[in-house]
Amino acid sequence: MRCLIVTAHPLNMSLCRTLADAAVATLMEAKHECRHVDLYRSDFSPALTPRERASYYSAFDATKVSKEIEDLLWAEAIVLVFPTWWFGPPAILKGWFDRVWAPSVAYDHAADLSAIQPRLRRLKKVVAVTTLGSPWWVDWLVLRQPVRRVLKTAILRTCAPQASLTFLSFYKTERLSSQSVDAAMARVRKTLQRL
Repeated sequence: MRCLIVTAHPLNMSLCRTLADAAVATLMEAKHECRHVDLYRSDFSPALTPRERASYYSAFDATKVSKEIEDLLWAEAIVLVFPTWWFGPPAILKGWFDRVWAPSVAYDHAADLSAIQPRLRRLKKVVAVTTLGSPWWVDWLVLRQPVRRVLKTAILRTCAPQASLTFLSFYKTERLSSQSVDAAMARVRKTLQRL
């Protein structure tokens, strides 16, 4: 498969980087065709520009994100690796969705502004790998997994309803033992070997 790995963590020595490296290695070993985009290392700007926003209901101005759009349209599978901060994705990843999953790229507006129409028909699988500092019960029982719900319901159901979502959350990651890190890497590898 054509696999796009998108990493969104500012620190080189983070668990997210370790898990992203494991993801890339696993997919390459399985002979998938891979592209890896590290949003921080590539200095991706998350801010939707005034010109981009003004073009949302006409012809979207993709001049500053053409490479990122090319990667998105190329992908049959996407692996997102990111931390969950304040029960949301980092601003840089949210900005990637705002600027790259744009109208006439990921979806079309209906002429009467009713339901939008999906365009990402090639995309079949999305695997989200996220780290959280909180315990599992806060994410699941108190907040009902907000990042997973937004990704599945608001983004994928709208832009790629045929794509399956696998969501891997790793909790209390600020104090993981080396055995727990190894277990997290093994879980990521096992999941991606099934692509």
